[in-house]
Amino acid sequence: MKVIRADVMGFCMGVRRAVEAADKTLDANKDRKVFSFGPLIHNPVILSKLEEKGLFITDENTVHSIPKDSVVIIRAHGIRPDLKALLDQSRVEIVDATCPKVVANQKVVKKYSAQGYTIILTGDNGHGEVEGIRGFAENPDRDFFVAGDLNQALNLLPLIKDKKCVLLSQTTFSQKEFDSIAQVYTKEIPDLKVMATICSATCERQQALEKLALKTDSVIIIGGKKSANTIRLFEKARILFKKAVHIETAQEIPDDFYKSDVVGITAGASTPDFVIDEVEKALLKTSK
Repeated sequence: MKVIRADVMGFCMGVRRAVEAADKTLDANKDRKVFSFGPLIHNPVILSKLEEKGLFITDENTVHSIPKDSVVIIRAHGIRPDLKALLDQSRVEIVDATCPKVVANQKVVKKYSAQGYTIILTGDNGHGEVEGIRGFAENPDRDFFVAGDLNQALNLLPLIKDKKCVLLSQTTFSQKEFDSIAQVYTKEIPDLKVMATICSATCERQQALEKLALKTDSVIIIGGKKSANTIRLFEKARILFKKAVHIETAQEIPDDFYKSDVVGITAGASTPDFVIDEVEKALLKTSK
């Protein structure tokens, strides 16, 4: 068997920064409780290892019970500003591991919302990043909308076409889907600002997957089942490859992949290198 890796895969800058911040914080605070406000990243393998080191998970429902001398790490996806204020009031030490790309999105929403713009965010409703960004809108129930695809975006048009609007995106959204929405909105909304806010890491992994499809018709996508960018890699892989599977660990490799002559592997932006290595080793070991 031959295993071909995608040119770009695995940890992005924001995820690596958050994981390193958590490791450093845990090592420096062995005598204090350390919490992550929500799952630090969307990868169960990494979360399990951090929990073994002593990381606890909290959220808006349990934050009131956090001891005052604790440390709270803000997840890579960010949180709403009212929740940040709640942490400040709780008198805990805060380590902000929000991805800088997400912070940039938060600032865009805060700026234009204050100027009376309606915000349309392409992304996954309910996702941690989306919900955090929503909190920066002045009137989120009235002037903040989420579109998960072109159909949802079209359904929003009657509500927003006569308003001044800003269109931006969750950092891990599909560039192709965003471009389709932007093209329609540009024609239908006279006063529209289109912001390029998809992370380059997302685009690079999608493009590397396309190149990989030229070398094999079988691919394994490695990453958390709740990871938005990994899910989108898998969705694209199902179109590009005859055989594609989304797994979190090497133990989940389907039996039929061991019978392939050539297998491609790639991974989402929250997948650590050692998990990718384990998948490759498992494939090569069984093929011998």
